[in-house]
Amino acid sequence: MTSIDAGRKQRRRRPEHRETTRRCESRSNRPDAGASLRRVVAAVLIPIKSFDLAKGRLRDAMPANERASLARSMAATVVRAANGLSVWVVCGDAEVAGFAAKRGANVIWREPRGLNIAVSEGLDLLRTEGFDRVIVSHADLPLATDLSWLADESAGSDAGGPCVVLVPDRRDDGSNVLVVPTSCDFQFAYGPGSARAHQSEARRLGLTFSTISDQRLGWDIDVPEDLAVFSGGDFFNPTLPTHGALS
Repeated sequence: MTSIDAGRKQRRRRPEHRETTRRCESRSNRPDAGASLRRVVAAVLIPIKSFDLAKGRLRDAMPANERASLARSMAATVVRAANGLSVWVVCGDAEVAGFAAKRGANVIWREPRGLNIAVSEGLDLLRTEGFDRVIVSHADLPLATDLSWLADESAGSDAGGPCVVLVPDRRDDGSNVLVVPTSCDFQFAYGPGSARAHQSEARRLGLTFSTISDQRLGWDIDVPEDLAVFSGGDFFNPTLPTHGALS
């Protein structure tokens, strides 16, 4: 697919999008419930670092080649979970760029300068591409099967619903999936405590906020104990609902 460079002169042809028709407004500027609905267009943004450098905290549990293979496999799972939405991978690694293009994703090339900068620049570009919502997903979600339903959740209801949607990790600390409108200058704060930081940022901007618990999207792989999911550990119960609003 297309690799986007920061200094490009020409606009690429607008990709196909999945659309919903719900409205999302800020608390301070929300029209009456009877106001006309506007079209909502969502994309999935996946920041991916070099596979060879990924999952360093697993070094005591598996060798480097296995960590790279795991990172590659999980990233492929997340790309598939977009389920028809336009997928954009932001990266600064040639292997990752080729991996993304092979799977039909658009590539946003950025030199590695940290996760928050990569996501912010990706959001800025997707705004210029005409997207209203961006579903930012980590690439290390081995149980992910569907991200597309989050486009509807972020659009809200006729009476005005959540503009920012968070699917935290199972420890309720990280931001595994974060859905934000492109119309605002959202300041990302990935790292320890990012779930709380992103909620505070939504409030600063006057946006409504929703946290949704999802066992599949909430399971990421960072430390050796997270690998229990691959050995039938008791942490994941597939009989429970896959998602449900918490707040």
